[in-house]
Amino acid sequence: MARAGRRGAEWRWPLALALLGLAATLSASPTSGRHWPVPYKRFSFRPKPDPYCQAKYTFCPTGSPIPVMKDNDIIEVLRLQTPVWEFKYGDLLGHFKIMHDALGFRNTLTGEKYTMEWYELFQLGNCTFPHLRPEMEAPFWCNQGAACFFEGIDDKHWKENGSLTLVATMSGNTFNKMAEWVKQDNETGIYYETWTVQASPGKGVETWFESYDCSKFVLRTYEKLAEFGAKFKKIETNYTRIFLYSGEPTYLGNETSIFGPKGNKTLASAIRKFYALFKPHLSTKEFLLSLLKIFDSVIMHREFYLFYNFEYWFLPMKFPFVKITYEEIPLPTRHTLPSL
Repeated sequence: MARAGRRGAEWRWPLALALLGLAATLSASPTSGRHWPVPYKRFSFRPKPDPYCQAKYTFCPTGSPIPVMKDNDIIEVLRLQTPVWEFKYGDLLGHFKIMHDALGFRNTLTGEKYTMEWYELFQLGNCTFPHLRPEMEAPFWCNQGAACFFEGIDDKHWKENGSLTLVATMSGNTFNKMAEWVKQDNETGIYYETWTVQASPGKGVETWFESYDCSKFVLRTYEKLAEFGAKFKKIETNYTRIFLYSGEPTYLGNETSIFGPKGNKTLASAIRKFYALFKPHLSTKEFLLSLLKIFDSVIMHREFYLFYNFEYWFLPMKFPFVKITYEEIPLPTRHTLPSL
């Protein structure tokens, strides 16, 4: 089944960047008057993936339609979390708090169980960095994320190194409302975003860009369930976030304005040179060499090019540059029940 570990998500480059940020001890003009964070762009439909984009692990191989519940059914909502790559490394990435989030549902009247998660169609590396194809001037992105719903819950998978926790109860009618919302959310929110970009660590600071990943899907779903009337318990829930820290970003343009016939060749070359540092499938020697070059670009020269909403941005990087956190984000406060 398609799970956090079994998908084989490519965490090497994001983790390597975070380690560079931790190891460090230590611009283009800002975009004035812009509203931050930049809103995540939604679309009117989900496009078919380009045949060039191939997943190492098939997306949602056991997926099934979301069933229609009876209005008076009682549905338990379960918080599912496990380390990424758990199938291969066990709890190794759990020690770094690099976790995958999902939801489980159990119909208390029928005993039927279901799992729902949102993740990358072509693994994390493809969503975070592009391919540089010789026949194309612009970087080529294989970036889509989507919801996967399937029957059953692999209890051992989630419990062994992660968690399977009851967080809420709801009626079958509320479940059906959620199902309709998921379909709409899935068709309009089509691409994955790895990074949360902020001005500095801490609460209440300026956020330039929000991530859009598995945990954000879970959090959006919780909010909708509370809005629809689900009753949440009072328990602590933590989530993995990957931060970049920068000064105010500068908007650079889209693919046409940068890489098109009338584009900025100097800027286009700089963007391609930056993304060339993150090539996949490198040998150990090549990986270490690229890591040194990334350190020079991101840490020493404080440069990062971000692709967000199908547009390019320049980030003037700041200490501590990159960080992986595992922080609490409370469950919705509406309709709460005390923990048992």
